[in-house]
Amino acid sequence: MTRLSRALRGAITALAALLAVTAASATAQARTTTGPRAPKDFVALRTVDPTIIQEMRYFTPHNFVGERIDGYRQPICILTRPAAEALHRAQTRLLRRGYTLKVYDCYRPQRAVNHFVRWAEDLDDQAMKGEFYPKVDKTRLFEDGYIAEKSGHSRGSTMDLTIARLPAKPTRPYHPGDPLVACYGPKGERFPDNSVDMGTGFDCFDTLAHTLDPRIQGDQRANRLLLKGTLEGLGFVNLAEEWWHYTYKPEPYPDTYFDFPVSWKSLTSGY
Repeated sequence: MTRLSRALRGAITALAALLAVTAASATAQARTTTGPRAPKDFVALRTVDPTIIQEMRYFTPHNFVGERIDGYRQPICILTRPAAEALHRAQTRLLRRGYTLKVYDCYRPQRAVNHFVRWAEDLDDQAMKGEFYPKVDKTRLFEDGYIAEKSGHSRGSTMDLTIARLPAKPTRPYHPGDPLVACYGPKGERFPDNSVDMGTGFDCFDTLAHTLDPRIQGDQRANRLLLKGTLEGLGFVNLAEEWWHYTYKPEPYPDTYFDFPVSWKSLTSGY
């Protein structure tokens, strides 16, 4: 082999190695940019039932943290297909009675749960206390079960929702700095919501939010029971401490906590 051919062979080998490294780097960059994706059986609720109202609170600053929550890139409800289809069946029943479902939260990425945990550990940040936890000392949020390091929402079959009477007018948007009123106050005094009166607002850290709290009577109790009876008849299970919290059973992913972002891009392909 001549010196020239040896040099040429060495140059080709070096070029191939460089191309391999570049390709690997590009692949890694693509994975980083794209991020995790949802399994193929996760869907946007809107594609299953576009009539259900969506007011995705954690995409907005109107929540107990007071800012948009990590992982909520678009205001859409994402669920496993079985849960979404069961909600569609519930919506069909309610529409016949002049009501509609309204969802506040659906699939919740683990990074959002981590955001809640960081907020709960920062005892100095109590900007939204006046509305969402007026009577709860922030040091007790973990002990009392209001905040946890894992959430059933991250498994994809749990949602927070309510009922609105038709025709439902849009809810006035919240603007940071708006006066805060206790979530358990009279409906006419609480922050406006186009839903029926459930006795408290959504995400109210108070025992009055327990679904069957005996202090909730009259129309407020009837409204909770309408939601509960409709959903439980279709396979949903209520969390007794939160009138708005339901999980569809059996869950396709009972032990998996996902972390893909809440966005349409997360649904373009499966794992």
